[in-house]
Amino acid sequence: MKRVGAHVSIAGGIENAPLQAAGIGAKAFALFTKNQRQWRVPELTDASLEAFRKNCSDGGFLPEHILPHDSYLINLGSPEPEKLDRSRNAFFDEMQRAERMGLRMLNFHPGSHLNQIAPEACLRLIAESINMALDRSSGVTAVIENTAGQGSNLGSRFEDLAMLVDLVEDKSRVGVCLDTCHLFAGGYDIRTGEALERMTGEFDRVVGLGYLKAMHLNDAKQPLGSRVDRHACIGKGEIGIEAFACIMRHPLFDEMPLVLETPDSDGWEEEIRMLYRLAGQDFSTPSAF
Repeated sequence: MKRVGAHVSIAGGIENAPLQAAGIGAKAFALFTKNQRQWRVPELTDASLEAFRKNCSDGGFLPEHILPHDSYLINLGSPEPEKLDRSRNAFFDEMQRAERMGLRMLNFHPGSHLNQIAPEACLRLIAESINMALDRSSGVTAVIENTAGQGSNLGSRFEDLAMLVDLVEDKSRVGVCLDTCHLFAGGYDIRTGEALERMTGEFDRVVGLGYLKAMHLNDAKQPLGSRVDRHACIGKGEIGIEAFACIMRHPLFDEMPLVLETPDSDGWEEEIRMLYRLAGQDFSTPSAF
């Protein structure tokens, strides 16, 4: 079964995220565990945690179908010691929040060298940050998201992801989330069934399909290899609808979170319906079960 959802808001508290997801017919969802653009935020309360778990249970959302995302401020490969320390402490907190919420994954962007250190040195800092975070938490897998390669961001190449996985000590708690827009912007063509098979074959050869834990489903506003991260609604960008039809029919992507981050949140319910139609799966099927 495919588990399609969207990155929903936590306005009013994390407990509202599963309610929003259920309201658009999602069978998976993503969320921030706190305000993603602030360093200091209040602790999660016991009441909020209890309500979150109850709403997830009522909506049929299992922990493996929920993909929290860390703050956009975090740079686990920062070349500046003070900023690296701040980012690491924030990431440790994110991992611990996911653990308290009863979740099993935390999705994050690897980091940026800011043109101040060599890419390999930055990747080693990122891997060191991941190892430190895993030592300070339990039960939560660090899920590295591929990037579009914009600016000094690392992680657009499968070789970057492979190096990070290789340097993580606990291989059972590291994974990858592939964003379709980022793949395309990074030069990986997925517009046809044949292209998708080539991409997954290369990912398997370089990283290993066993590490693939989730996907972000986004069309792309810019052409193949642009290295520009601009999401478009499904079927309305440069990737095109055939790619998403192939993803929805491919058994490789069963039972993992397939999360929309397309720009029109008002259209998410219809996009979810469309994707399930492409898969030949009943949109009205209750979420988990």
